[in-house]
Amino acid sequence: MKDFRSIIGTDTAYNFHSHTQFCDGHADIAAFAEAAAKAEMHHYGYSPHSPVLIDSPCNMKAEDVPAYFAEVEAAQRRWPQMHIYRSMEVDYLGTQWGPSSRYFRDLGLDYVIGSVHFIPAKDDRSLYIDIDGSPERFMRNMHTHFGDDIEYVARTFYDHSAEMLARGGLDILGHLDKVEQNGVVFDPDLVQHGWYLDTIGAFLHEVAASGITVEVNTKALARLGRLFPDERWMPRIIADGVPVVVNSDAHDPALIDAGRPYALRIIQKLRDEYHQTD
Repeated sequence: MKDFRSIIGTDTAYNFHSHTQFCDGHADIAAFAEAAAKAEMHHYGYSPHSPVLIDSPCNMKAEDVPAYFAEVEAAQRRWPQMHIYRSMEVDYLGTQWGPSSRYFRDLGLDYVIGSVHFIPAKDDRSLYIDIDGSPERFMRNMHTHFGDDIEYVARTFYDHSAEMLARGGLDILGHLDKVEQNGVVFDPDLVQHGWYLDTIGAFLHEVAASGITVEVNTKALARLGRLFPDERWMPRIIADGVPVVVNSDAHDPALIDAGRPYALRIIQKLRDEYHQTD
């Protein structure tokens, strides 16, 4: 594991979350490294969606891991002015698979982003269903696999996120309120419900107690006008002293730094305000 706190505490010229041709990204390792170098980044990390035990076209294949490692090493030799890291965004699939699994511990990754993209179907807990992706697919999954029960979906998302934290193995918690992206399409009032506020509030308490570094993910800023976590939760996260890392979650080299300057300003403003009232 790399010492993120020393890096993010002294430098903002970084990005630790990106996806290439090894999963659902739109360019190869070299193209992303070149873009990062042009952006004058000092630290750059690759984080393909990890191999999983279920069928998922967005996740890399286990047999491609050696080639992925080799290309990252080649990029480091070609761009020695940057610190380049090999990581994975590891999907949590309950106790059977996640950041704490021995498979990932044995890979020698520089760090691990732990994320929840799949939750069990309401009537078949062994069947893991994607809650990310297009709103249209989410709406179909809501009807087919979740009984149109958004409370089940949101509570299960945060339950799985809390389980992942408790089991360990991750260095960064990825887009902690990702369920809101499609959840508000199904129920525009999702984040106003008392049960939702209680659920995410309890999870944020566990996040602060865990000491984990939280990702502020800027991928959707231009398209949806929001960060993950949403800005409504940021004052609490900063007030709790949770370390944060700002990542673009780039799937295209042109978006290597997209949204990061805005998020960094928001975080600094909140920190300044918090210290003024401390």
